Amino acid sequence: MRIKSVCIMGGTGFIGRQIANRLANAPVSIKVLTSRRERNRHLLPIPNLQLIEADVHDPQQLQHHLADVDAVINLVAILNEENKPGRRFEDVHVQLVEKLLVACRDNGVRRLLHVSALGADPEGPSRYQRTKGEGEQLALAANGDDLAVTVFQPSVVFGPADSFLNTFANVLRIAPFMPLPTPDARFQPVYVDDVAAAIQTTFEDRTSFGQRYELGGPTVYTLEELVRYVATLLEKRRLIVGLPDGLSRLQGRILQHFPGKPYTYDNYLSTRVDNVCQHNGLPDLGIHPTALEAVAPGYLGSGNSRWRYDEWRREAGRDN
Repeated sequence: MRIKSVCIMGGTGFIGRQIANRLANAPVSIKVLTSRRERNRHLLPIPNLQLIEADVHDPQQLQHHLADVDAVINLVAILNEENKPGRRFEDVHVQLVEKLLVACRDNGVRRLLHVSALGADPEGPSRYQRTKGEGEQLALAANGDDLAVTVFQPSVVFGPADSFLNTFANVLRIAPFMPLPTPDARFQPVYVDDVAAAIQTTFEDRTSFGQRYELGGPTVYTLEELVRYVATLLEKRRLIVGLPDGLSRLQGRILQHFPGKPYTYDNYLSTRVDNVCQHNGLPDLGIHPTALEAVAPGYLGSGNSRWRYDEWRREAGRDN
C-alpha cells in the first residue's frame, strides 16, 4: 500500500505534533484539521503540511476534508468530559469514530491508524476506559479489504510539553506539600517520539493491518515513585502524602468541580486497572523503548531552558 496523503485528526496535540514533524521530510502531503487554526500556526513551517480550521464532529465537514486523502491518523481524545456537545466521552471516543468510519468508506480512504489508550476496555471501571474501548472495537471491526486499520494503546505519554509529568511539576514548584491520590497506581510511561515512530513504522506495513499494539516504556513505576522523581529533578524538597483509597475517591469527587478539573472521580476509577502492558509492541516494531530517565531531566531538570529552545527549533523545522 502506497500512502501519498494523510489527514491527522488531533494533529495539533502533543502526539500529533510529533507525528507531523516525523513526516515533515516524507514523500506525503499532510492535512491537519483543527478547531483553532490561529493558535496552531507553529505547525505551518512544516513544508508538506496544510493546516485547516474545521469541526471534525460535523459529518459534512469530515466528508469534505477526507475526500482527497489516502490515510487518516485519529488522535482525537479527551481525558475529562464536560456536559456539552463535542466534549462528552461518547461524543469524542465513540460517535466521532462512527462518523470517521462512514467518511472513510464514502471517500475510499484506505488506511486508518487509530490511537486509543492502554486500559481501554468496554467493560472497564471508568467511563473514559469504556468509551475508549468501544471506539477501538468499532475501528478494528472495520478492518477489511477496503480499509486497513491498526490500533495503538499507549500508556501515559511523556516528553517536553506533556500533560503528565509537567502537571506534577507545576504543582511541586509552588506547593509545600502534595496530597497524592492512588499513590500505588502503576504506570509504564512511554516516550512521545516512540509512539510517533510506531505509527510511522506501521504506516504502510501490511503485517500491522488489523492489529492492536500496546505501547509502553522499559520500566513500570508507581504514581508515587514518578512524583518523587519529578521532585528530585526539580530539586524541590516537598512533603508528598499518599492518600488511602477512601480519601483518593473523595479527592476525585471534590476536585472534579474545580476549574480545569485537576482530578476527577473518573480519573480515580481509571487507576483501578494497572496502566501496564501485557505485551509491549514497541520491540515487535523494531523500536527500543526510551527510558524516562534519559529524557525527563532535559525538560524538568536544571537544563530545561536549552531543551525547550531546541524543541521549539525542531518543531519549527529549524534544526538543520
